[in-house]
Amino acid sequence: MLIKKHFFLIVPFAASIMLTSCGGDKTEAVDEIAGVDSTKTEATDSKMSETFFQVPSPGEMLTFIKMVGGKNNKNVSFLNNPDNQKNYSDNKSKALNFGIYSCDLSYCSIFEIGSEAIKYFKTVKQLGDQIGVSTAIKPEVMKRLESNLGNPDSLSVITDDVYFSSFETLEASKQGPTLSLVVAGGWIESLYIAINLGKYGEKSPIVERLADQKYTLDNLNEFLKKYQSDASVAEVLVKFTELQNEFNKINEKDAATVSSSDKTKKIIGGGKELVLSKDQYNVIVEKIKSIRNSFTLTK
Repeated sequence: MLIKKHFFLIVPFAASIMLTSCGGDKTEAVDEIAGVDSTKTEATDSKMSETFFQVPSPGEMLTFIKMVGGKNNKNVSFLNNPDNQKNYSDNKSKALNFGIYSCDLSYCSIFEIGSEAIKYFKTVKQLGDQIGVSTAIKPEVMKRLESNLGNPDSLSVITDDVYFSSFETLEASKQGPTLSLVVAGGWIESLYIAINLGKYGEKSPIVERLADQKYTLDNLNEFLKKYQSDASVAEVLVKFTELQNEFNKINEKDAATVSSSDKTKKIIGGGKELVLSKDQYNVIVEKIKSIRNSFTLTK
């Protein structure tokens, strides 16, 4: 399978969707999306911190999957069961699964599974209190969720707000190792959900997006390396480096030229294409499953 190579700057999920879908003035786009919530969510420049330019939001992958045909999916069987929260007693597992549950909350919101979103929000709130982001997840957010269960756009805005507010709190309190574990958990869960919803296909856009994670993982591992003096972060970095080794086996080739009646043009994407075979895809999928399940302590 040929995959275009993309060079991109990672931005917060809400901002990336607004800029992509609206293509107009950023402030107007913010107001348009925020306006669907009964208690308006304001977009502020503070959410555009350095951290968000280095690491992805789980919602980015999930929204993409919904856009390419998964909007009617209501399956929650592969999410991390909220009941598993009682198994997470150390700081490492709490931080990783805060990220994982935050991704699951985003999934339920994006795929319009409101009743499950409430369950996952409660779990995120409980873990958030334990890792030091209680001030970022205020009690009134629950009321906003409950009053917007029938409005998926509002749910997505609210859950994104919880996610990035938690980032800001950890960043402001200089909890870099915890923040990096939260990011790692959220990212691996977004891939885990993607591989459960999609299958390998020669022209599958989900498979293409999965291959593009090669570059995201490069950024993410650099982020983890900043805090690798922490034993828990170092352990996660080892697992992610192993995954990176598999992504690095994806071959690159020069992009082909495409001839038209009036001119010849190269495929956009940095002049390179990724060639992802089914065997490589299967190896990467199994590695993702192994890492994710080691974080959730499930099989």
